[in-house]
Amino acid sequence: MQARLKKTVVLVGMMGAGKTAVGKSLAAMLHAPFLDSDAEIEKAANMSIPEIFERDGEPFFRIKERQVISRLLEREKGVLSTGGGAYMADENREIISKNGVAVWLNADLQLLWSRVRHKDTRPLLRVPDPLAALTQLYEDRVPVYAKADLSVVSEPGLSIDDMAVRVVEVLKTRPDVLEVLE
Repeated sequence: MQARLKKTVVLVGMMGAGKTAVGKSLAAMLHAPFLDSDAEIEKAANMSIPEIFERDGEPFFRIKERQVISRLLEREKGVLSTGGGAYMADENREIISKNGVAVWLNADLQLLWSRVRHKDTRPLLRVPDPLAALTQLYEDRVPVYAKADLSVVSEPGLSIDDMAVRVVEVLKTRPDVLEVLE
């Protein structure tokens, strides 16, 4: 499929929803650059996200996140993966709506837990009861993610490429975002 992005596709959703993996696959399918706000923050700070959280706290991280997302959306059109909390900030939602299109990768709690429970790289889950923390985050964030321009449901057993194809199909419903050149 030949297509041209008219706006940056911004993947939003919970940790473990597949934003980075699906984003890379989607970018390859669309012959577009892949951008990752967390990776850009780490590069700028010269430290990992958990180190930033530990040293400077979450409020500082959120300020840097907003600056990076804003900068990335000003660059060429592509696929942008954001951190799980990025879409929670009103300012970020406004920037994304103005300069791109938000696509929620909607995975249920059980699927998310199966993907993140063995990872030590999630600062918000470095607590005595990580499942309770994830459950609370999920309950707090889902109503906000539901405000995204588009939504794609993730199901257990779907490959990364199959999820990317689902995203492309949803993007095809938005000619202001994706122009199909067939």
